Amino acid sequence: MTDPIKILLVDDHAVVREGYRRLLESESSMRIVGEASDATQAYQHARALRPDLVIMDIALPGISGIEATRRLLKEHPQLRVLVFSMYDDAIFASRALEAGALGYLSKVSAPEVLVKAIYAVSRGEPYLSSDVAANIARAVAQSAKSEIDALTPRQLEILRLLVQGETIKSISEKLGLSEKTVANQQWAIRAKLGARNSAQLALLASKIGLSR
Repeated sequence: MTDPIKILLVDDHAVVREGYRRLLESESSMRIVGEASDATQAYQHARALRPDLVIMDIALPGISGIEATRRLLKEHPQLRVLVFSMYDDAIFASRALEAGALGYLSKVSAPEVLVKAIYAVSRGEPYLSSDVAANIARAVAQSAKSEIDALTPRQLEILRLLVQGETIKSISEKLGLSEKTVANQQWAIRAKLGARNSAQLALLASKIGLSR
């Protein structure tokens, strides 16, 4: 029998922490070892209690949960952090993941989603709730579209053909351009989009449906 997952709850609302506790303690493979209402308490409990996983809110008094995550992981790199927040915006999720959190859920998630996320994150697997994942994908697509909007109509047409698998030679024949011109435009497209190779170009194009 494996040891239960030791969990530290970090949220400034006692009622919310009590709800977490009641839900998670019904799982025989999870054990709440401590609660914290702010970042300072979180640091103290992490040192003293050595949890396996921290459920972290973002909107803490003083230092945010994102910065608290960064500092906790700097001191305890083996720790897993799952952010559980009222914010489902892509920017908050992205910042939390950049800080080292392995999972991110919005608080509209169903209780069973939280349980599922804890199991995944405790195994070292990333986990996003569906609403957060959709918002991140949308933000990435909008960013890609913004970058592609910087291309000229000619460059956009060349990019479309490139991601469809056309060669420089075939593109030059289709568009009535020299191979040198197409090659130069391909270089310019990559420079504008920050793509180092054809695979990255294809990924950017697919995010806005250009490769379909």
